[in-house]
Amino acid sequence: MIFDSMWIVGSSRSGKTTRLIEQFDMWMETENPILSPLSRKKGKHNSSIHTPNNVHINQTLSGFLVLAANNENRRQLSDQIIASTYGKYPVRCQTPLGFFQDEVILFWPLLIKSLQLKAQFPVRLRPETEQELATKLWGEELDEETLRRAGMGESRLVRRVLDLLQLAASAGVITEDITTVLTSALLPQANITNLEPEFLGNLLLNWRNWCLRQGFLTYGIVTELYSQYLLTDTQYQQQLYKRYQGVLADDVQDYPAVARHLFESLLEGGAVGGFTYNPDGIVRWGLGADPKYMEGLAARCHQEILTGFPRDNLADMLAAPMMELVTEPMTLLQLPQAVQLIQTTSRAQLLRQTAQTIVQAIHTGQVQPQEVAIIAPGLDAIARYTIVEILNKQGIPVTSLNDQRPLISSPQIRALLTVLAFVYPGLGRLVDRDGVAEMLVVLSTNGGKRVEEEKNEFVTPSPRIDPVRAGLIADYCFVPHPDIPNLLPANAFERWDRLGYAATTAYDEILAWLTQQRSQYELRSIPSPISLLDRAIQGFLWNGSNLPYDQLAALRELLETAQHYWEIDTRLRQNQAFTHTENRDKHATIAEFIKLLRRGTITANPYPVRPLGPRSNAVTLATIFQYRSSRQSHPWHFWLDIGSPLWAKGGAATLFGATYFLLDRLGEPWTAEDEQWSETQRLQRILADLLARVSTRVYLCHSELAVNGQEQLGPLLPLVNSGVSLETIEI
Repeated sequence: MIFDSMWIVGSSRSGKTTRLIEQFDMWMETENPILSPLSRKKGKHNSSIHTPNNVHINQTLSGFLVLAANNENRRQLSDQIIASTYGKYPVRCQTPLGFFQDEVILFWPLLIKSLQLKAQFPVRLRPETEQELATKLWGEELDEETLRRAGMGESRLVRRVLDLLQLAASAGVITEDITTVLTSALLPQANITNLEPEFLGNLLLNWRNWCLRQGFLTYGIVTELYSQYLLTDTQYQQQLYKRYQGVLADDVQDYPAVARHLFESLLEGGAVGGFTYNPDGIVRWGLGADPKYMEGLAARCHQEILTGFPRDNLADMLAAPMMELVTEPMTLLQLPQAVQLIQTTSRAQLLRQTAQTIVQAIHTGQVQPQEVAIIAPGLDAIARYTIVEILNKQGIPVTSLNDQRPLISSPQIRALLTVLAFVYPGLGRLVDRDGVAEMLVVLSTNGGKRVEEEKNEFVTPSPRIDPVRAGLIADYCFVPHPDIPNLLPANAFERWDRLGYAATTAYDEILAWLTQQRSQYELRSIPSPISLLDRAIQGFLWNGSNLPYDQLAALRELLETAQHYWEIDTRLRQNQAFTHTENRDKHATIAEFIKLLRRGTITANPYPVRPLGPRSNAVTLATIFQYRSSRQSHPWHFWLDIGSPLWAKGGAATLFGATYFLLDRLGEPWTAEDEQWSETQRLQRILADLLARVSTRVYLCHSELAVNGQEQLGPLLPLVNSGVSLETIEI
């Protein structure tokens, strides 16, 4: 049975990934008739692979396809495999969607021929660009009457409709059949959108066909093209079998249903497979994952169940009694000393007391910052700021998992957008007095400066133009104009001597630079707005210094977004996709780009994935979804807002219509009983998963009143009544 495909089942941190890598080592080290061609191919020149269009791919044989649920898990799994095998064996590590995208682009000539598409290189749309273009394409259909019946704004409705395409593609449902699924699922009494399924299906069909004509790829279109047209093509299957002799897939419970089609195709082609499944680790249910359908893959494999826990955790001791307390609130149980309670009246008091408890525990040496995780069902800006501010003032760093903030929240980004309006004509209505003052402050700072190399800390120097002087300059030297806003010299202000030498010098430098850029624009010496943004960054923000990571991430994301936006605009101009595109000038495109950023739809992650130095010894702050997705574990947990009803809700991690596209109940309506059952299952999984990721202590943090002043009566409230009060525990 050593060469059979493996299906490894276990709870969180039970050693599934380790067992998967061990099995991979066994396969590679054993003389296997299935894998022997791989060893013979190592070190030899691989012959070119030819597509039907005579496109030479010249791709090196990968040997093994390795998949992980998300990018963070992919990096960790790749590092583990390389460390275990010393990089001796060729593997290709991807996420399912990343693999689909790479394959669609790689075999695009094959799709051009089979679908009769225009011969042009495909361009992937970002979600924010996808929503903007879909809104323009559906402009006439989404009139005021339609929005009134839907009961929501245009942007929210467009996002919901586009999500349906992604969900359908993940389930292997073609766009033409979405109407049929919605018709059976959205009964008249259960149609919360109040829109006809035929209307929604036609919108998506027009969008999919329009994108294919332009050569645009979205996540949903990529998934559909791969599963419906590429994976079923015999010529592609032949190339797939030649390239991969095996597949490893970790945490398949979070994979879309079409991933099973890929795995079954590889297994039928003679490949060997290893899969891990965690019934408590289902995180992406509601985002396209279909764990029940993926579980059917176990019938093709030799099954192995891991029951032991190689690392200490509280799941064995607490999972069953906690769930019993939740489902049977009248149960007389007392939680052990490992579970402690922090209880206050208001949420503000709760945030302060939670942070102070962490500070005291760290300063008394009970725990290190990197051993503490604060987990909440939802983190609003006030809670995040309060906790970070209190801990940072005590010298305790905090790492927020995937804390994606809108780019427009960065002063540097807002200043750069104001620079665009001063150089390119026709953008004067996008500039105001406060924006000008902020631009002067930011551009006079000259970037960040590393002051303590051994501590890896960055300190931003004081701006040469402080906010007060910047306000004076904006009041007296800024000349608003709808087309050409202008800045006058400093001496235009009668009392310009009040500005001081440093501020006046810095303002003169900024004014001279803007004047130079304007003259170069008139001479057509600025290739694109991206070049202007890069010049401003190099001249004022970077200036040879080391910027903090959050500023670097925001600036990098700005340039990448701008490059993507103008790439899409160029394609639209070439194809004249919209009737008004032909007459639209470059300035209108810049104006739309600025408005897109100001809507806050584009974000950047301001923290590194793997902090180095002292920043690695930091308290982790995350939502439940973020923490479970990252597969992390800590000795101490602080469960914030334990009385919140959000613990049982999917929230933003559940897309509209996700339940309609589960293959075991495809097209069935979602009833109130179904929702109650899913909430119970979600709570059980969350408790089991989190308890498996904590080894020493759990703090239940509860405030009687929520942030809006209402009483908290969530499903985990019975745990509060059985917890041990913190006041009786000596910290």
